Amino acid sequence: MRNRLFGRNDDEREVPQLNMASLPDLIFTVLFFFMIVTHMRQVDLKVSYVVPEGTEIKKLGHKASIVDIYVGRPQKGSDEFCIQLNNEIATLDDIKDFVEEERSRMNADDQARMTVSIKADRDVPMGVISDIKQQLQQSFALRISYSATEKNQTNK
Repeated sequence: MRNRLFGRNDDEREVPQLNMASLPDLIFTVLFFFMIVTHMRQVDLKVSYVVPEGTEIKKLGHKASIVDIYVGRPQKGSDEFCIQLNNEIATLDDIKDFVEEERSRMNADDQARMTVSIKADRDVPMGVISDIKQQLQQSFALRISYSATEKNQTNK
């Protein structure tokens, strides 16, 4: 059947092709969004530590509100235990300023649920851990977790 007004057959119609010109723009926009929103924190470890084993292991949620303190022997040097805050070897007196600085970087929700994760070597004396806890109490960082790996339950 021939259409009189337009001079063509109704059977010869084609579906228009999809315009793909804006697809690369969309992909790069989404890529840039995720690059900006994603927060990656990398710390160069200057202390070596072997995490202790435990039976009651629980994963921490909301990584943005976790502050890490590393305690172990320096990778190069002495056998004494030292504290690492971010990428620097520190003393006990530096902990209070470090916690306040990390707290100031967080938004209000993360500040309320801020948790200090102590990643200490299994051979660190409890006195060192106790001194760190006292410094954390003085800076009002009262949520503390200890990193550990899950203990094998095969030997009962």
